[in-house]
Amino acid sequence: MKQLVLDVAPAFLPSLDNFVAGPNSEVLAALRGVLSGARRERLLYLFGPVGSGKSHLLKAAVAVTPGAQLFEGKTANALPREAGALKLIAIDDVDALAAAAQEDLFHLFNAVRVSDALLLVSAVTAPGQLRLRLDAATRLASMLAYALQPLSDAEKAQALRQHAAQKGFTLGEEVIDFLLKHWRRDLPSLMAALEQLDAYSLATHRPISVPLLKQAIGVGMKGEGATSIDTGG
Repeated sequence: MKQLVLDVAPAFLPSLDNFVAGPNSEVLAALRGVLSGARRERLLYLFGPVGSGKSHLLKAAVAVTPGAQLFEGKTANALPREAGALKLIAIDDVDALAAAAQEDLFHLFNAVRVSDALLLVSAVTAPGQLRLRLDAATRLASMLAYALQPLSDAEKAQALRQHAAQKGFTLGEEVIDFLLKHWRRDLPSLMAALEQLDAYSLATHRPISVPLLKQAIGVGMKGEGATSIDTGG
């Protein structure tokens, strides 16, 4: 086996409450302020390496905003050119947009700027390093930008402990170490693994332990079987 043998647990659902801020508390506070209307900014640009929490925050923002829509930059062939009835337009991996979608983004940005909608985008690179068509890149560079930093291993471990406690069980340190060594290291993937491992534990009536992890995930050494749910960065 190279992956979890059961798929009986719901996927980990990103929210603002279960986002582990770590060094990104300022970003989380800014996003909360924008979504609540406490801050007047309506154009927000989040950037950072894979696994820093960009996708988590975009999905969480869409989840709490009626009339919101999320677009994936890697797969979106087109974008709306007007905000219309949308209150929030979120574009994940905006730096991966195809040429046609980049032109749409140019028009969408101009439309959002004179509307009441919010535009929230994410990218790996800072605005000044975008390799997009010039008119779109220039407009993105005018957005309020926040850099996200990945969590340390200690912060990831603490997040796993807290999530396990919320679900009513204690996660042993050896299990945490095993996950950090043999699973995808971004927090959404770690949380998704924990959700499914908890379900597997309940289904088999066995406590979560390293032997159970080895059986469920199918790893015997570092780098082997490190497949998991793709939950983005």
